[in-house]
Amino acid sequence: MNYELFLAKRIIAGKKYKNSISSPIIKIAITAIALGIVIMLIAVATASGLQSKIRDKMAGFKGHVQIVNYDNNNSDVSISPISKEQDFYPEIPTIEGIKNIQVFASKGGLIRTDTSFEGIVFKGVSSDYDWTFFKEYLIAGKLPDFNQKRTRDVLLSQTIIDRLQLKLNDTITATFLKSSKSKLPSNKKYIITGIYNSGFAQFDKNIMIGDIREVQQLNKWTDNQVGGFEVLLDSFDDIQQKTEEIYKEVSLTLNAKSIVDTYPAVFDWIKLFDNNVWFIIGIMILIAGINMITALLVLILERVQMIGILKALGSNNGSIRKVFLYNATYLILKGLFWGNLIGLFLIGIQHYFKLITLNPETYYVTTMPVQISLWAVFLLNIGTLVLCVLMLIIPSYIITKINPSKSIKFA
Repeated sequence: MNYELFLAKRIIAGKKYKNSISSPIIKIAITAIALGIVIMLIAVATASGLQSKIRDKMAGFKGHVQIVNYDNNNSDVSISPISKEQDFYPEIPTIEGIKNIQVFASKGGLIRTDTSFEGIVFKGVSSDYDWTFFKEYLIAGKLPDFNQKRTRDVLLSQTIIDRLQLKLNDTITATFLKSSKSKLPSNKKYIITGIYNSGFAQFDKNIMIGDIREVQQLNKWTDNQVGGFEVLLDSFDDIQQKTEEIYKEVSLTLNAKSIVDTYPAVFDWIKLFDNNVWFIIGIMILIAGINMITALLVLILERVQMIGILKALGSNNGSIRKVFLYNATYLILKGLFWGNLIGLFLIGIQHYFKLITLNPETYYVTTMPVQISLWAVFLLNIGTLVLCVLMLIIPSYIITKINPSKSIKFA
């Protein structure tokens, strides 16, 4: 029989325990544990959600990996064409984890109205394009259909629509400069068939999605010439490894570059979220541990006579310490239970109702995204429990200083 656990249960169940002087201190300790796990869960969920959402949005606009010419891989505009006839297109059988490979070509231009104009990058795509990303953020209209012989349908962002005071199904005039300075610009008319709003202001402010054949015609390219290839991966976690593998599969004149390398400032910024999360976790566990140490010491001092009697009956210091550590572990578990309940409830509220909004100019999203895995919840709880219990081991040594003859003198 584990009599230490038995005694701990009797202490917890006793009415004297619930009405003792230590009761308020115990409640404060439980509250500290609960608040700590709530804050840690929210910190992990928001950091993970922001990182995941920003990565997904960038991949939606640019793909995880772009295969382009060396001479224009740092530009949003396609300068020199690439033949579509490549060994790696439309798939690379030697590399696993590739979701899709799609062609694209981009050209800079202006959208003009009677009262204003706006600079845009016309991104031409083909029938092989994966529309999953834009389906999620399509707020009006429909996606362009590239399966017909020719289409002038385009997809514009809500940002451009608002700035130019346009609406769905409007016909717009776009002007594109030609490569030769002596030639006049080309004017093209397009129909706004869809409006999207990704909340990623850096791209929403200038990206127009349309038919790649329009860009090919403007650049006087053949149907077999494109600006580059976008590779979508099954998992972002493998992006560096897959980029290296893809690079080995392309010709010497082409470069394979991941969005992490193309936009290092953005990814360095979102990496800082991890540092913030670890700092918050450390502070919360420290605060919870200090409160539990206080509660344990009060419990011990309140039961000095019981400790003396147990020692007089033959219990050693280790066994008595176990009684109080079991007691403290129960309090920690109680705090974790309520903390998880409240924390996951708040995360669920934000996930479904989007109550907290953000400035897309700063955070690239309009609402605070939250994402947390059961594995992360498990590790947070186990980590908090283990660390708090370890912090209680040293203070529990005060039991060894209690003298039985003195502690039971006035019992």
